[in-house]
Amino acid sequence: MQYDVVVIGSGPGGYVAAIRCAQLGMKTAVVERYPSYGGTCLNVGCIPSKALLDSSEHYHNLEKNFKTHGIEASGVKLDFGRMIARKEEVVKQSTDGIAYLFRKNKIDAFQGHGSFVDKNTISIKGEDGKEKTIQAKKVIIATGSKPSSLPFLKIDKKRIITSTEALTLKEVPKNLILIGGGIIGLELGSVYARLGANVTVVEYLDTIIPTMDKQLGKELLKSLKKLGINFLLSHKVTGASVKGKTVTLTADDPKGNKVELKGDYCLVAVGRSAYTRDLGLEKIGIQPEEKTGKVPVNEHLETSVEGVYAIGDVIKGAMLAHKAEDEGVYVAERMAGQKPHINYNLIPGVVYTWPEVASVGKTEEELKEAGVPYKQGSFPFKASGRARASMDLDGFIKVLAHKETDELLGVHMIGPRAADMIAEAVTAMEFRASAEDIARICHAHPTYTEVFREACLAATDNRPIHI
Repeated sequence: MQYDVVVIGSGPGGYVAAIRCAQLGMKTAVVERYPSYGGTCLNVGCIPSKALLDSSEHYHNLEKNFKTHGIEASGVKLDFGRMIARKEEVVKQSTDGIAYLFRKNKIDAFQGHGSFVDKNTISIKGEDGKEKTIQAKKVIIATGSKPSSLPFLKIDKKRIITSTEALTLKEVPKNLILIGGGIIGLELGSVYARLGANVTVVEYLDTIIPTMDKQLGKELLKSLKKLGINFLLSHKVTGASVKGKTVTLTADDPKGNKVELKGDYCLVAVGRSAYTRDLGLEKIGIQPEEKTGKVPVNEHLETSVEGVYAIGDVIKGAMLAHKAEDEGVYVAERMAGQKPHINYNLIPGVVYTWPEVASVGKTEEELKEAGVPYKQGSFPFKASGRARASMDLDGFIKVLAHKETDELLGVHMIGPRAADMIAEAVTAMEFRASAEDIARICHAHPTYTEVFREACLAATDNRPIHI
């Protein structure tokens, strides 16, 4: 069967690329090796983790915070099985939604492992071992990523687990050891800490969320400690073993002393690596990067082979679902002769802990390193009437603007609903707004977004109103 475009992978990048191609009149097919669509994000990543984050936050507030609001409850009981079941329901609704969108847009979907026979021929091998081929004028590689591990540490998926298994546990761990202080680990660590687990984070670096502005990491560390999470920073993991239902982890502290931790589960959250295995890339002359496994592409996301593109986690840049989506749209529109653009500097990053963390543009560290003249303004949520009303007092918003032009260069926030509020900053920076532009825009009162305005006032003339 002949197609204009075949997309390998149905994650956020793949399914969005396929839908946009179909909208533009291309005969489109998707090849997905797993039984459900949506890739890591919808099945074992963004969506299920957010479902558990919300459920666990409700439970935590009922146990710890509602009394302050004048709400007293007795006999509160955690039904963890039901919580996991609700998460599965959310996942199914989301993946079923992708199947509906494929039908609506007349996209043919094939289940099986896709690989190249040549640049215009894709082999699809099903679980039953049967194989068939389809023809494509153009191909988009959107196969995503898998959890990374440490070379000396064997993941058994029972006691030493990845984020995938952490989403389907049958019980709340009594003691959870978490390797890695990045986004994935901290989100899942928050879930289980709220549900009563004793969580210890072991991080090699001296900070958490190290890719974001350092002040965000310091503030999040304080908030998560209040939640009861323990942190061992600047600790190098040296090994882990399982005996019965106990995991023993060994590490070296900053002075080189040996540290031993015991838990009933150890969650390894040390990042993700591109999934490009067994795609037959060598048959068409594509050589993934040796260290990362990522596929090299040009500025138009085309590989070294004409007509073969790659998007999302398999190429350079942040491993974010929304980046992959934008790249999917970009490639589809390029194929149709349009001239889309992606501003990689303005792809926001978010951590869905509570408080939430969100960031866009340059960090203060990056501006200093590049020698860019800048000024900053910040404003704390504890000075916000809306935050006082909701008891969300942790965090701040920090604005970085060019010292001479006042153009916004970076916005970094930690606080309630930061994941949603960052969109205002992205919009402003896309249109090259100044800090004063935001400071002069009327923001509804009382809202959390007033904190962004106050931070911009602080950056403009050091004239915040409410502090």
